[in-house]
Amino acid sequence: MAITRLNTNEFLAMAAQHPLLDVRSPGEYTHAHIPGAYSFPLFNDEERKEIGTAYKQQSQQIAIKIGLGYFGGRMVEMVETGEKILAAHPNADSKSKTVLVHCWRGGMRSAGVAWLLDLYGLKVYTLVGGYKAYRNHVLQVLSQDYPIHIIGGYTGSAKTELLYTLQQKGEQIIDLEALAAHKGSAFGNLGMPAQPTQEMFDNLLAEAVRKLDSNKTIWLEDESQRIGHVNIDFRFFRMMRTKPVLFLDIPFEARLQHIIKGYGQFEKEKLLTTIVRIKKRLGGLETKNAVNFLLEDDIANCFRILLKYY
Repeated sequence: MAITRLNTNEFLAMAAQHPLLDVRSPGEYTHAHIPGAYSFPLFNDEERKEIGTAYKQQSQQIAIKIGLGYFGGRMVEMVETGEKILAAHPNADSKSKTVLVHCWRGGMRSAGVAWLLDLYGLKVYTLVGGYKAYRNHVLQVLSQDYPIHIIGGYTGSAKTELLYTLQQKGEQIIDLEALAAHKGSAFGNLGMPAQPTQEMFDNLLAEAVRKLDSNKTIWLEDESQRIGHVNIDFRFFRMMRTKPVLFLDIPFEARLQHIIKGYGQFEKEKLLTTIVRIKKRLGGLETKNAVNFLLEDDIANCFRILLKYY
């Protein structure tokens, strides 16, 4: 079968139905990748470095020979791994033998793997321009205007819960905090997985936007540009600031109970660490009071101070 080259939009549309194989090194994949892609490295990180050094310091031909030496020894393994991925894919079909392949720039790595899988009898599609082209697509997506409505409110207003209630009623939403793996506040990392890299967060946000109908309202929670250690793309954030805000005016006591329910079960050590981290905002006296209340298991009064000042 002939290998087919696709532009980014065509490639992503196909990826919704078929396995997407990222043949870059594990380190490149871990840093950031197309959401949903499988890591299918042609070379490991050390091999990639060796080949790159040979290319720069010796010649392209020598680098290719080194690469072929590694590639030749793992062809059977790669074919068998490809078969396993096809079989385990959510849209697995015994008749479907289609895979998508990309590398960094749509060069020799994806061409080599595509050749191998095509030779084995799979239908292979590659991405013109590779991951670099995809990254340009991400920036384009995040630069556009969308019919967004913002849910605002003070800390503890249950904005996220309202967001998902809207989704249950058929509305379109994007949960920025879920994408960032951080709840936005000083305590936002508690109970959350490790945050993605900045680049991966951009990819996740662009993918979330791309899947929605841009002609219908999209609901987002009001956020600062920085969520933990990642930032909302400045173009997307600037667009957010121009959109209408639905502000939830929730009484203090109700917000306090919501915060206690959400964070009161975490270990004292983690709570203490976070309180100390925001000492400058609380001030020395209130920091001391909050810590003392926490040590005395008086979560309500500890969080009352935090909610008042933070």
